[in-house]
Formats: sequence, structure tokens, C-alpha cells
Amino acid sequence: MKHGKHYIESKKLVDRTKLYDSAEALALCCQTARAKFDETVELHVRLGVDSRHADQQVRGAVVLPHGTGKDVRVVAIAKGDAAKAAEEAGAMLVGDTDLIARIQNEGFTDFDVLVTTPDMMGQVGRLGRILGPRGLMPNPKAGTVTPDLGRAVTEAKAGKIEYRLDKANIIHVPIGKASFGAEKLNENLTTVMDAIVKAKPAAAKGQYIKSATVASTMGPGIKVNSAKFGG
Repeated sequence: MKHGKHYIESKKLVDRTKLYDSAEALALCCQTARAKFDETVELHVRLGVDSRHADQQVRGAVVLPHGTGKDVRVVAIAKGDAAKAAEEAGAMLVGDTDLIARIQNEGFTDFDVLVTTPDMMGQVGRLGRILGPRGLMPNPKAGTVTPDLGRAVTEAKAGKIEYRLDKANIIHVPIGKASFGAEKLNENLTTVMDAIVKAKPAAAKGQYIKSATVASTMGPGIKVNSAKFGG
């Protein structure tokens, strides 16, 4: 892969053999974010589990103390009081069968988070082929299937993120923008790491957290010493 001069210059600042303290890693990450836009900082955590086994899945959601820096577009599928609560909480769009039909027939997915109530999941479940591959399918573990839609919308807009294993047993999550600075990013990172450790499956054996890396959108990966987080 051919990299630009900014990436090459940034890479020179990173010691590839070193495990950085998280605060130091994030300070360096902000320093290497040299794009003309405000780069997103991502955390990548490799776990010592096997995602092929149901009893070793790691999935959940957590509200970042400083948010993600992104204006989150939330839509809600609900009726009655739940729909009203979602609208009052600031959902971009609220509907029921009409919104389901729009997603199903028109492929409408121009949003970041979809929340719904348990009584609507029978119908929302039919949208799995459209929403699943895009990571938009509501899930009780992520708090996006709940009777309290007002709270779900508020948390999503405040910076609630979902974390889950990919096929390579790695979790990839945004933890904010480079403009946040190292201190706020570190508080967000710590919140995510604590949640991942608490979500450790009982079936997991041996070392749980294998490695952790942070990187800005256009910057190089920086290895984080994850020992202090346990697991």
C-alpha cells in the first residue's frame, strides 16, 4: 500500500516496538493526525476469545463521557407514547409501519442508529438483510431495543457506541476526534476498555486482552500497554 507524505512523516514519530501508556499513545495519536479535517480516533482491541463460539461472544454498548464528536442521526420505529418520547428526545425521524416500508422498499439507511420497542421487533426483524450488513440492526444488548425510547435516543445522541467482535476476534470502536485532546480521549478509551473487561465471557480462557492499538483516520497505529486494564 502506498502512503502519503503526511503518513510517512507521522510514522517516524512512532516507535513500533514500544507499548505506550494510553495517555502517551493518545497524545502521540493527536500529534500524528495531520489531515485537513478533524480525524476520528479509533481503538482496536484484539481479544483471546473465539467469536465462532456463542459462549465466547463479546458485545455491548457504552456511553462515552465526552461523546464521539459526531452529530448522531437517530431514527425510531415505535407507536404511541414511545414514539412521542423518541420525538421529544430529538430523534431525526419517527415512524412505524411506514418507516419499515421505506427501509424495506426504498433501501432507506441514511441514519446512524435505529431504536425500537420490543413489541415492534417482530416487524423490524424482517429488515435484517438490509440493516444487518450496515451494523444498524437494533439489539437489546446494545440498548437499541427498549420500552424507554426517550432514554435510548438521548444516549445515542450523547455518544453511546456499540462494541462487538469481528470475525478476527477484534473490536473496532471510535473514541472521539483528534481535536478532543489526549485527556478526553483517554477518559473515553478507559470507559470502553473497562466495559470490554466487564463483558469477558465465562468461557474465555487464558489472556483475554491480547493487544490494543489506537490510530487516527489517516495516521499510523500506536500500540497501547493494556496491562493496567486487566483481563
